[in-house]
Amino acid sequence: MNRKAIAVSAPTLPDTPAQAVESELQAVESRLLSLLDCRESMISEICRYLVAGGGKRIRPTLIMLVYRACGGSDENLQDAVDASVALELIHSATLLHDDIIDSGKLRRGKPSAFSRFGLGPTLVAGDFLFSRAFELCGRFEERLIKMAAEACIELTEGEVMEGRLRHNASVSLADYTRVIELKTASLFNCGGRVAADLAGAPDRIVKRMGRLGTAIGLAFQMVDDLLDIVGPESKIGKPVGSDLRAGIPSLPVVLSIAQSRELRQLFEDRGAVDGAGFERALELVRVPGVIAAGRQKAAEQAAAAHNELTCLKPSIYRDCLAAIINDQVDREL
Repeated sequence: MNRKAIAVSAPTLPDTPAQAVESELQAVESRLLSLLDCRESMISEICRYLVAGGGKRIRPTLIMLVYRACGGSDENLQDAVDASVALELIHSATLLHDDIIDSGKLRRGKPSAFSRFGLGPTLVAGDFLFSRAFELCGRFEERLIKMAAEACIELTEGEVMEGRLRHNASVSLADYTRVIELKTASLFNCGGRVAADLAGAPDRIVKRMGRLGTAIGLAFQMVDDLLDIVGPESKIGKPVGSDLRAGIPSLPVVLSIAQSRELRQLFEDRGAVDGAGFERALELVRVPGVIAAGRQKAAEQAAAAHNELTCLKPSIYRDCLAAIINDQVDREL
């Protein structure tokens, strides 16, 4: 795997990238949980069930590391905290809505909010989280609010595009990449740009931190797609092959369709993928060549992310950003 440009300078590096901004992330967590209260207890219960139930918090970690790596000071730290919280609220809202769209039964290894609380309450809770996010964004300057709004628009476009391509065997790698760029990487891109802007970085750095976020987001989703087909369920927090069963054109599916006429037929046949043909389809997307090709695509995005780090001055925060990039493609399959 080609990882030129940024070398991680252990032994000064903390055990995890998040530890470099541990106090900042504690402030994010406290602020996040405080915004889940609602006059209607059902909404609060659903939001806390999802948000307080875990999650990688990779977006707040990225924002805080970029903020510090770009020279962000303690004086304006609360702005970076609130920006992190706003994007995490938006992300959480999309998880609630995604489980409704996909009829998802599991999320993070436990029954999804949709499964536990039902469609209506879960939908409203997602709307509540979106509203909380933009209530928080209201304190920022117009350009930052526009960044967040644009990311939300892209999220919706990605969701619809993915739905349009379900069970479509003519889906291309370019189609897939565009979907995850909109649906996943848009929030990473926004986080990188907002963090650099709040740190007072020049426009050229803000743009590069946006590209950094996009590349990390793409690598993150690509590896998640590979994990979806290899599992185990205890590790990924949902049934193995969930995307395949739902007809979602994930990375291994798109790569396999180009090589297997049998898989193309199974993928287009909703009954086959939902029923007896599922195990055969799963077998076809698990071939070593497909896994290796998927890994290589994620590695290409990691290399692009590392390249964007070269504009930053050496620091522990830059090193931790490099470690986050490596972590995405080093996750065990």
